[in-house]
Amino acid sequence: MPDGNRRVVVVGDSVAGVTALRELRALGHTGPVALIAADPDGCYPRPPLSKKALVDAAGDPEGWSLADLEVDVTRSAAVGLDSERRIVHTEGGHSVHYDALVLATGARARRLAPEREGEFVVRTMRDATALRERLSAASSVAVIGAGFLGLEVAGAAHRRGLPVTVVDTEPPLMRMLGPFLSEAVAARLRAASVDVVRATSPAVPSGDPIEGITVDGVDIRADVVVSCVGEVPNCEWLSGTALADPRGIAVDERCATSVPDVFAAGDVTHRRGADGTRGRNPFWSHAVAQAKVAAAGALGLEPRCAPHDDYFWTDILGAPVKIVGPLPLVGEPTRIAGSLEDASAVLEWDHEDGRRTVVAFGAKKAVGWLRRRAADAE
Repeated sequence: MPDGNRRVVVVGDSVAGVTALRELRALGHTGPVALIAADPDGCYPRPPLSKKALVDAAGDPEGWSLADLEVDVTRSAAVGLDSERRIVHTEGGHSVHYDALVLATGARARRLAPEREGEFVVRTMRDATALRERLSAASSVAVIGAGFLGLEVAGAAHRRGLPVTVVDTEPPLMRMLGPFLSEAVAARLRAASVDVVRATSPAVPSGDPIEGITVDGVDIRADVVVSCVGEVPNCEWLSGTALADPRGIAVDERCATSVPDVFAAGDVTHRRGADGTRGRNPFWSHAVAQAKVAAAGALGLEPRCAPHDDYFWTDILGAPVKIVGPLPLVGEPTRIAGSLEDASAVLEWDHEDGRRTVVAFGAKKAVGWLRRRAADAE
């Protein structure tokens, strides 16, 4: 059983932070648990922000309640860590003591023109609300970045009947899904008259306030410019602790950091492999898995799951796309059932290492079914 006197502090009310709190209690910890959080809107799931909230306020995610967890909540940003004395200092002047610490401060949206007005991003409830209000009065939209987030934003604008231009230096979702599915996504965008521009150099917002983008020397006018170009880990407050670098907080397979009794999970982390490799996995499913492992580590227990979960989902112009298995996808699929053109297909890739990736492209398949299909290869 966990030490009932052990005080565990979680920094960050991200999905990783909230999952860590719930896992601490699920693992039987009855001792003190504290949360240090800075989001003024509280704890809420972020995937709906780009999938639903941009279309209608009814899609705003409901906040998570922590009432059943007996958590001491400090609503103030963490600004410093004294790992020798085991104290987290906050912007409001609080000094929060811990026996074990879980860092889950997430990341913020990367901006291309932070010094200028008019660049929209989607990372927080306030970001989504501001963009939704602007879209209601817009006549054209330009999205920089053709990844999951960029295409979800483009889809929200398209549903409003707005002309949309998506710009990237690579085809849509090429980095994640590989050429076969990238072409299927591009075909769906073309059929819906979403303009996809392949640039030879990164696009940049133009004007101040921003009134469009410049792509390979050509100006594209747009009422609304949305940058979907990645994220920046929220770890500057750890400066001087040797815990973080520009890539985030390095963790191992147990989500442990280089400091004793300090663990980290979610978008603020990058993986530190035993072979020296480094990698980031800024996805919701990984954040949940890491948080569970970090919570177990904070209690000195064995985790109940692996620190990663190869499950991804998005929406491409109304077609839900669910993926279970490793990415990216190389070459042609091993099997196809249904129709890609009608957005009702199930595709499978068998990898050389024996693993399998299963994709439901518009097809109505439960996640459990996809997981079982992927597991059949093991």
